[in-house]
Amino acid sequence: MSLYRSLFCFSTDLRLTDNLALSALISRSSDIAFVFVFDENSFKPNYFQQTSMGKHRLAFLLQSLEDLSGQLNALGHKLHLCYGEPVKVITDIVDAFNIEQVGYSQPVGWNERVSWQKLHTRLSETRFVSQWSNSLFSEEQIKGVDLTSFSFSQFRRHVEAKPFAVSKCCQTWLGDLPQPLMIDTQPFQQADSDKLARLLPHPETTPLVLGGEKSAQAHLLNYFSQSSPSTYKATRNELDGFENSTKFSPFLAIGNLSARQIWAALRQYEAIHGANDSTYWIGFELLWREYFHWLTLTLGKHVFRFKGMKTTPPLTCFLPERFTKWCQGNTPFPLVNACMKQLNATGYMSNRGRQIVASCLVNELRVDWRYGAAYFEHQLIDYDVASNWCNWQYIAGVGVDPRGGRHFNIAKQAQTYDPNNRFIQLWQGDKDLCSLDSVDAADWPMSAE
Repeated sequence: MSLYRSLFCFSTDLRLTDNLALSALISRSSDIAFVFVFDENSFKPNYFQQTSMGKHRLAFLLQSLEDLSGQLNALGHKLHLCYGEPVKVITDIVDAFNIEQVGYSQPVGWNERVSWQKLHTRLSETRFVSQWSNSLFSEEQIKGVDLTSFSFSQFRRHVEAKPFAVSKCCQTWLGDLPQPLMIDTQPFQQADSDKLARLLPHPETTPLVLGGEKSAQAHLLNYFSQSSPSTYKATRNELDGFENSTKFSPFLAIGNLSARQIWAALRQYEAIHGANDSTYWIGFELLWREYFHWLTLTLGKHVFRFKGMKTTPPLTCFLPERFTKWCQGNTPFPLVNACMKQLNATGYMSNRGRQIVASCLVNELRVDWRYGAAYFEHQLIDYDVASNWCNWQYIAGVGVDPRGGRHFNIAKQAQTYDPNNRFIQLWQGDKDLCSLDSVDAADWPMSAE
């Protein structure tokens, strides 16, 4: 096999173990360099008045990159950090240093896929090596499944049938790396770490988890060394409490862990402690994530479309005042307020909380669901394009689910999941409640009575 001068571009696969694309590139490389590009567009407002990269997301990303950089340094390599338009930055580096081969993990997001298509066109003489590093199943296994007509239940039954086996974790290269390829990324807008650090939040709260592969592996080991997996189904809907859910999602979203690694740890736990409804449900949630990833790949840019997969749009619009109050946790609904204040302070919200606040925005406030999805994208440390946008489509009733949207009774949800108002009081969700609108339909101020 011929060996090449190579560049590996990290993205949402910030780990060295079980990184299929990285392993594939290493096996074909004589010299190799590593780069991560901060996409300048992530720091600019999008169509929905949000920047994609919020402070909490950025903090978790920088922690992960620091960990990855340290691991590469220990192996005699450097992680080059660049800031700019990814297509231009990568093209400039490849051209400047005569790089023959570029490796990357296949993304499912429309914008990311378009960027790589442009790179393939611009760098037509360059070899590209890519793999599905972040999924449970391979593209060959999914090929032929019409996800636009498959509900999740149909998908789950399909993949649980043989021969849909999850591939084993890949650690084939964990010896010596190829020689470092000496490159200088300073001319290509090398990331200003001080500038990025100034964007970070003040330490008002303790981070939920610390980003990085080492932190992710420690959490994976710790979680499956306890009895929590055997009680997961009973606690997963709690609004708070670190041990009540797996907390794998931040590590999965940025690629500190692979879904296969979690799947393997789950099966090992079941082999030792036995399987039950709770351990099945952890796998069930991984299958939900898998379904949304392949569905997002199928939908392309339509995952961001107002009417989603439906022929008619939902009966909502953009109401700036209501949206702002929802974002700030300043609505007439204490439980919604508490959840939103938790999100704003920590970059995290429980799965149950996300469903409740999304339903509120769409059904009670009658606001375009895409603004809520964009706000989650900005705030969540576990933001994942597929899970986020497909879940919002699901709540808004414009996704695949034939039953339409989800409308949660907020008072009933509060009684069920916060009967003693502990969560609401903790996050001051009942403080300074206000009406939905400050003016009525004729723009007269609302009565103070």
